[in-house]
Amino acid sequence: MTDAPIRVLLADDQALVRGALAALLSLEPDLEVVAEVGRGDEVVDAATRAQPDVALLDVEMPGADGIAATAALAAAVPSCRVLVVTTFGRPGYLRRAMEAGASGFVVKDTPARQLAEAVRRVHAGLRVVDPSLAAETLVAGRSPLTARETDVLRAARDGGTVADLAAAVHLSEGTVRNHLSNAIGKTGARTRAEAVRIAEQHGWL
Repeated sequence: MTDAPIRVLLADDQALVRGALAALLSLEPDLEVVAEVGRGDEVVDAATRAQPDVALLDVEMPGADGIAATAALAAAVPSCRVLVVTTFGRPGYLRRAMEAGASGFVVKDTPARQLAEAVRRVHAGLRVVDPSLAAETLVAGRSPLTARETDVLRAARDGGTVADLAAAVHLSEGTVRNHLSNAIGKTGARTRAEAVRIAEQHGWL
C-alpha cells in the first residue's frame, strides 16, 4: 500500500506561472495539486475546501499579499504548511514571511526538482530557505520603519496628497507628515517616492 500523495495548493496571480508550476509538480508521483487560486484573499477558502498539506504562495497578489495570506492560512488551516515562492527575493520579504508562519521561502527560478524537494521537506516539518537570500537577510537586519511609518509609506505608493494619505490611514495630516519625514530619513531617501522605492526594494512594505 502506497502513501497518499502530498496535497498542494498553488496561489499565484499569473495564470501562466501558476499553470507551469502545476504541470511541473504534477509530474512528481508523490505530489498532487488539489487547488489553484489567483488572489491572496482566495487562499483560505480554497484551503478550507481542498485541505492541502502544503500551500505554495506568491508574495505579490491582488486581494491580499502572500505574507498576509500566510498569516490567515496559519490561523484558519494550521495543518497546512506554507512555502513562499516568489520572483522577488528580497530580504525583508523572507523575514516577514517567516514571522507570519511560513515554513519555507524560495525564488521562482528554483529548478523544478529542487522545488519539489522543498515541498517534501516543508511537508515533513522542516524549514527550507534559499541560502543566498538567508545570508542577505542576516546582513540586512530588520526593517528600521515602525508599523505606522510602514502603513504611511504603503499608502503613499499610489501618490496622493498628505490629506489623501491621512484619510487612508486614519491619522491627522501632521502625524502623517511626521511619519513621512521619519521614513525618508530612515531609508536615506530624498523624497517620499524614493523612500517608497527603497522600502519596496528591501521588502519592508
